[in-house]
Amino acid sequence: MAGAGKQHKITLDESEMPTRWYNVVHDLPTPPPPPLHPGTGQPVGPDDLAPLFPTELIMQEVTGEQYVDIPEEVLDVYRLWRPSPLFRAHRLEAALGTPARIYYKYEGVSPAGSHKPNTAVPQAYYNARAGITKLTTETGAGQWGTALAFACAQYGIDCEVWQVRASYDQKPYRRLMIETFGGTVHPSPSELTAAGRAILAEHPDSTGSLGIAISEAVEIAAQDPSTNYALGSVLNHVLMHQTIIGEEALLQLAKIGETPDLLVGCTGGGSNFGGLMFPFLREKWAGWMNPEVRAVEPSACPSLTQGTYAYDFGDTAGMTPLLKMHTLGHDFVPDPIHSGGLRYHGMSPLISHLYETGEIGAVAKPQSECFAAGVLFARTEGIVPAPEPTHALAAAVEEALACKESGEEKVIVTALCGHGHLDLPAYGAYLEGKVTDTGWDDAELQAAVAEALTRLPALA
Repeated sequence: MAGAGKQHKITLDESEMPTRWYNVVHDLPTPPPPPLHPGTGQPVGPDDLAPLFPTELIMQEVTGEQYVDIPEEVLDVYRLWRPSPLFRAHRLEAALGTPARIYYKYEGVSPAGSHKPNTAVPQAYYNARAGITKLTTETGAGQWGTALAFACAQYGIDCEVWQVRASYDQKPYRRLMIETFGGTVHPSPSELTAAGRAILAEHPDSTGSLGIAISEAVEIAAQDPSTNYALGSVLNHVLMHQTIIGEEALLQLAKIGETPDLLVGCTGGGSNFGGLMFPFLREKWAGWMNPEVRAVEPSACPSLTQGTYAYDFGDTAGMTPLLKMHTLGHDFVPDPIHSGGLRYHGMSPLISHLYETGEIGAVAKPQSECFAAGVLFARTEGIVPAPEPTHALAAAVEEALACKESGEEKVIVTALCGHGHLDLPAYGAYLEGKVTDTGWDDAELQAAVAEALTRLPALA
């Protein structure tokens, strides 16, 4: 049986590391709706993005080419941790008593401890080439802020981060890691921006949201021609940079003769999920395999499973283009769950489009079920996962137990997008029985989204 031996770790040589990113837009069965300018209602062009992004990233955002070459200067930094390992979860399988074979692509080996440097490094590189001296950004749990601070240090540019207040308070060591890499961190909402002051005036005790933090970072970047903004998820070029995950995983599975039956990944803005899934979808559309692809999101922030597919702002203050995506409304502030990286009101337009056209499925999970899967994984596989990928692990465990009942020998592949070494207070809360689950009444949520969308500019 392929993959039935006791090989735990499937590795690639450095010479086997992919040298191109994959652009899923080239192969989509139907094209996605374009982002729109909120003032004109017309599709956004390169000039509209120029105040925030360097030309080379803008071209990657709008390109229709199937592949984009990775610059050698970026590959050189990637080699600090890439190729990342693919593991067979033998001990988890044994604990579950399942005939399923479970594999996880582990991105926690990066300097930041997550998948985020896969895009942070090229974003810092292209900005440095364009003469930019500072990047601003938002971060939830802190993985993205950490990655961008590390990347900026590689190219000698400054990094200023607005961290969602709930995570800023929950995860002080993540803030210290950002500062160690050379970044500056502010809790969001802050008094440093008009967007932050407006929120605090109305909600002095606001726990913040990624949408608010994006508004603050964009506001600062737009005021200074030597400063640009960097986004850790959602946009096309960001997800494209992450496809090195899936390209490596394809090569690793081929080495052991395995083909996935189910691909499962956590989704917040979509970069980790798209990074693993897009190359596999390419192979599926070409007829080489036929895996089911499943996104897993928190029940406290269910943008795919309960959101509305509509044009909405990517931030709270309405400073970004309008994106056609599954959204909970740009002013949605989720409960301060421990998976700070999944507390985003919207979803990547590409992933929203794939969900809308039936190419992928989605489920929502409460955080107690996810932490239970994370603890089981830690006790069997020896890695404490970040709270975000425990959502994918919960879905993988659920599927593996279904295989136990049916006797089906499915191959399940997931992305373990980061470790949880700086998230241990969240595990402490779970182990002490202090984690609570939040869900939303469908009608209540739909009404709130509809009300938020009425405040958007009228589109022709």
